Amino acid sequence: MKKLDVRLLRVIKKSKGQFISISVMVILALTIYISFSMVADNLNNTISHYYDVTNFGDVFVEVVRIPKAAIDNLYTIEGIEGAQGRISSDVPLRVEDPNEKVRVRVVSLPKEEGGINSLYTIKGREVEDNPRTTTVLEQFIDARGIQLGDRITPYIAGREYPLEVIGVVGSPEYIYLMENEQTLLPAPEKFGVIYVTEAFAQSALGYQGSYNEVLIKIKDDYIHQIDDIVDEIEDQLDRYGVKRTIKREDHLSHSMMMEEINQLEAMSTAITLLFLIVAAVIINIMLSRIVKNDRMSIGVMKALGYNNINVLAHYTKFSLLIGLVGSIIGIILSIPLSGVFTNLYMFYFNIPMFQMEVYYIYIVYGILLTSVFCIISGLLGARTVLKILPADSMRPEAPKSGGRIWLEKIKFIWNRISFSWKMVIRNILRNKKRAAFLVMGIALTYGITIVPVFMSSVWGNIFLLQYGEFQTMDYNIDFSKPMNNNAIRELQQILEVDHIEPKAEVPFELVNGLKKKVASVVGVQWDTQFYHFRNSLGQAIDIPPNGIILAEGLAKSLGANVGDEIAIKNFMPDKEDKIIEVKGITQQFLGINAYMDINMMNELLGEKGLITGALLDSQDDVVLKLQNVKNIGQVQSVDDMKNSFLEFMDVIIYSVGVLMIFGGVLGFAIVYNTTIISISERTMEFSSLRVMGFDKKEIYKMVSKENGLMTVLGLVLGIPIGYGMCAGIVSGLSTDLYSIPLIINPSSYVIAAVATIIFVALAQLATIRKIYRLNFMDALKNRTS
Repeated sequence: MKKLDVRLLRVIKKSKGQFISISVMVILALTIYISFSMVADNLNNTISHYYDVTNFGDVFVEVVRIPKAAIDNLYTIEGIEGAQGRISSDVPLRVEDPNEKVRVRVVSLPKEEGGINSLYTIKGREVEDNPRTTTVLEQFIDARGIQLGDRITPYIAGREYPLEVIGVVGSPEYIYLMENEQTLLPAPEKFGVIYVTEAFAQSALGYQGSYNEVLIKIKDDYIHQIDDIVDEIEDQLDRYGVKRTIKREDHLSHSMMMEEINQLEAMSTAITLLFLIVAAVIINIMLSRIVKNDRMSIGVMKALGYNNINVLAHYTKFSLLIGLVGSIIGIILSIPLSGVFTNLYMFYFNIPMFQMEVYYIYIVYGILLTSVFCIISGLLGARTVLKILPADSMRPEAPKSGGRIWLEKIKFIWNRISFSWKMVIRNILRNKKRAAFLVMGIALTYGITIVPVFMSSVWGNIFLLQYGEFQTMDYNIDFSKPMNNNAIRELQQILEVDHIEPKAEVPFELVNGLKKKVASVVGVQWDTQFYHFRNSLGQAIDIPPNGIILAEGLAKSLGANVGDEIAIKNFMPDKEDKIIEVKGITQQFLGINAYMDINMMNELLGEKGLITGALLDSQDDVVLKLQNVKNIGQVQSVDDMKNSFLEFMDVIIYSVGVLMIFGGVLGFAIVYNTTIISISERTMEFSSLRVMGFDKKEIYKMVSKENGLMTVLGLVLGIPIGYGMCAGIVSGLSTDLYSIPLIINPSSYVIAAVATIIFVALAQLATIRKIYRLNFMDALKNRTS
């Protein structure tokens, strides 16, 4: 082994605490990068393969009613590879607990095999010609503990239909199982999907010889023309009442999964770069201090014949070894961690063929990335060796010119400060770069810590804003089919109601120029007590008699502003589209809807007194009393959604804990290394204090005071940094399905501050041995110290 390499090992041994702490940061950075990147690629590739195996559709059209002949005519449109009709309807499911409201989506299966959106059989057998059998989606089976051979009883149009469960299946449509865009969180125990024969669905749901959905597959060569093909499909199916047309990219499950992949990729990049940049800065500062302390040794090395490149490479190897050690351990940890993340996705999402592959390219990228960061930081930190001459290095380095700091000129304040605090303040103001780095590091730690604390309250804030301020009804009732407003009086006869209002909720395609979006338009009374519309400034918006109110997310998708005129495409056969003015844009944090006066909605539909549901406040047992009432499709209560949220809190707490650990590691590394560097630089100063009568405990207290003051400044600076990070998270994670409110509770700032102080205190305790082990007499003897 070369002599310089032997010396390098001794340097590492001497500063092993700093070496380990920086290596841990590199390990975390590389582990996150490789594991998150591999999981994102595996998830993306598995989904694509799953779509190919199950022939997942490209376009999904909901219609009022369409015969098979009309579906076959779609083949005349150039680019269409396949078209298939099916029946789909949400109905209640009979369960043992009469107070529990469970719904299932009854979906018909085509008679021919190998159709669009074919099922992936996990257990059991497929539904064939027996109309009294069903296969059930795996998430629902697992959540409710249903076994093969059990009977489930959907309640359809006032009748019970016992069906034998003969198979457990997966579907490309329900990788992420949500009932609709308005659902706050997945609740597989409350909502599932069952598949039945086409004959049973047509008979039970009243679609003899017809369908209410069309699944379409586009040829690969024409997929780039999908918008034009969709326009032709809508024109051809217009007479059958096109309710909405959904492309694959807008499909609920698909869009949620793609969002998950994008978030994984973004996190793998952002967190990795953050940790590597901080590690590089610490390496830079540490090596510059080591070079400064090794001034005489560097002169000796040059006098013995080592040139500048040899000496520079010697110190750069220190940072390169940090990168290599971090890379090796990071690679070893990232592969099993990828498996853990894979199992988590298999648990939360229904992808039966999910497999984990190791992508070695990310290992190569990770090693190159860490090596580049470490080498550059090493070169920058050790660059001063080029200026050291052998002859000059034998003399002690000239001390920096001193002088009074600006605070000393303010006698009124300075004279009232104790001696130890004066030394702390002087040291901070005379080493501004080091102090600034420590303050920024603590501020960054605070910012990283407040993000998970903020994220833990996001769903709670969305819940409170959506169902506490925007919508304030106790129950939201949907009918199984549109009805006359006389149904409101019938509900009042069944229930004891404090207040009740009708609603008409219908999906429409809204068009603004070249932009269009399918959304549910909700018709409510102009004086509704259950919806409270407010713009971004918090000003109230009234329901206009002849206009429409858009949710912020919908207005953004359409590029529409107040005063613009948009088109509403009417799905009713032989009804013309309507041009309507945007009268307001309201805040809505869950889902995207448009709102109008219910009478105007009836005019748009060409019906008088038509409603699709009711909104009500009641102290009555609404769910139980409406359980057997005909034409009641769904009863949604705020309490049920609250319970779903509480069940989801375990996942949130786990995520918060992981991110808090990241913040803690970052804060510990910054404070520990900065303090160690400060101690090594001030050995002469501490030795002089010992001669003056200060004991080691007092010197440690002085260092603690310095770090404490820096911590206070860091926390103050960290507040706007943390707020900015949370604002970036809100901007990056908000989607069409939900909009995250930027509400940071005062308690979140306090929790993040306490956590940051704990991280700093732990780092401070780790440096106590360094002070107690300093040989102050040797420092005074050594003229280069």
